Amino acid sequence: MANVVVVGSQWGDEGKGKIVDWLSERADVVVRFQGGHNAGHTLVIDGVTYKLSLLPSGIVRPGKVSVIGNGVVVDPWALVKEIDSIRDQGVEVTPDCLRLSENATLILPLHRNLDQAREKAAGRGKIGTTGRGIGPAYEDKTARRAIRVGDLHDKDLLAQKIDRLLFHHNALLRGMNMEEIEAESLMAELIEIAPKVLPFAATVWQELDSVRRQGKRILFEGAQGTMLDIDHGTYPYVTSSNTVAGQAAVGSGQGPSAVGFVLGITKAYTTRVGEGPFPSELTDETGEQLAQRGHEVGTVTGRARRCGWFDAVLVRQAIKVNGIHGIALTKLDVLDGQDTLKVCTGYRLDGEILDHLPASQVDQARVEPIYEELEGWHESTQGCRSWAELPATCVKYVRRIEELIEAPVALLSTSPERDDTILVHDPFAD
Repeated sequence: MANVVVVGSQWGDEGKGKIVDWLSERADVVVRFQGGHNAGHTLVIDGVTYKLSLLPSGIVRPGKVSVIGNGVVVDPWALVKEIDSIRDQGVEVTPDCLRLSENATLILPLHRNLDQAREKAAGRGKIGTTGRGIGPAYEDKTARRAIRVGDLHDKDLLAQKIDRLLFHHNALLRGMNMEEIEAESLMAELIEIAPKVLPFAATVWQELDSVRRQGKRILFEGAQGTMLDIDHGTYPYVTSSNTVAGQAAVGSGQGPSAVGFVLGITKAYTTRVGEGPFPSELTDETGEQLAQRGHEVGTVTGRARRCGWFDAVLVRQAIKVNGIHGIALTKLDVLDGQDTLKVCTGYRLDGEILDHLPASQVDQARVEPIYEELEGWHESTQGCRSWAELPATCVKYVRRIEELIEAPVALLSTSPERDDTILVHDPFAD
C-alpha cells in the first residue's frame, strides 16, 4: 500500500483539511511536514466545526497517531492553546496520539514581534504574512541559531543558545529603534512552557521508519499551496518553507522512497489570501459571489480571500513541480447556478502566449489570462456522492479541467462534510 502526500496545487485554502480528514480513516499516521500555525484547516464532522492550524488533521480521529515533523516551525504557546481548545471540543490529545519532533524549530515571541514590525515598516511593499513569526523562525533555523524542541530539556544549553540568538536579534532591534529583549525574561518563558510541550517530544524520524517497516499507512499533510513555495511560488509573495511534495520526506526525516501517491488538492475556482499576482482574479460581482458562496475567509487570519476563475496554467505547473498523480477537486458546489464558467488556459505577455507562469516578479504581475468559456449548470451539486448525481455540464467541466491540467481527478468534494466525497481512485490503493 502506498503512503500518500497531500499538497495544495494553488495558493492554499484548497480544502486540504477535509480531504486529509477523509483520507485519515485509511491511514495509521498523519504527518505535518512544513509550515507552522499560519496554516488553517477547517474540518466539519457531524455538524461540528474544528479549526486547526498546527495540529495535523488526523488528531480528530480516535486511534490515529498525529505527528509534527522536523520541517515544521512550532510556536509552543500556540500549540498548547490549540491542544486545550480541541480538548474542550471533546477530542483527546495525549502523547500516545500526538508526537512532536525533537529537532523541530521553535517560534518565539521575538519572532512574532519582528515579523509584524517588518510588515508594518514595509508599507505598500508588504508581503502579506500572517505576522505569526514563521519567516523569522525559519531564518534563524537556516542561520543555525534557532532553539529547537529538544533544547528545552537542558537549561544550561538553553541559556547558551538564548545568548547566541539575542546577540543577533538585539542588534536588529537596536537598528529598528525597538526595545531589546532580556535573556532572563525569554529563559523564564521557555522554562514555564517546557513541561507542557516536552511530553509530546519524540524521535520522529525513527518512529516513522518503524511504522513504515511495519507496513502501516502514512499520510503526509502539507500546508499552504504550491504557489506559496519559497522556490516555486510567486516569489517574494510566498511563505518561508518548501510546500511541495518533495518536502514531505525532508520535513519528516524519511527518504524519498517513503513517498508514494501524491494528491494535489485543487479548488474548482481559484483563491488567494494576501499580496501578490493573481492572473485570473475577479474584482467584479462574480468574484464577490464566489467569495460569499464559498465562505472565503482565512481560517487563521480572518482575512477575505481574493477569488477568480480556475487557472489551469497554475495547476498544471503545480502538477509537474510536485509530481502529482491525481487531484482532489473541491468546492465544486460553489459554482452551482452559473450560466457560464471561464477557465484560464494560457497567458499573454507582450504579444507572446505563455503556457506557464514566468519566474520574474514583474512579468507575473503583467501577464493577461486567456480564457476558455464553458457552459455552467443550475442544478445543485451540494452533497452529491456519485458521478451519476452530477449534472452533465458539471461532468464536462471536470473532464475539461483534467485535460487542461494533464492529471486525473481522484476525489471530488461537494460540500465541507466528510462523507460528501466522490471517490474515483483510492490514493492508498497504489
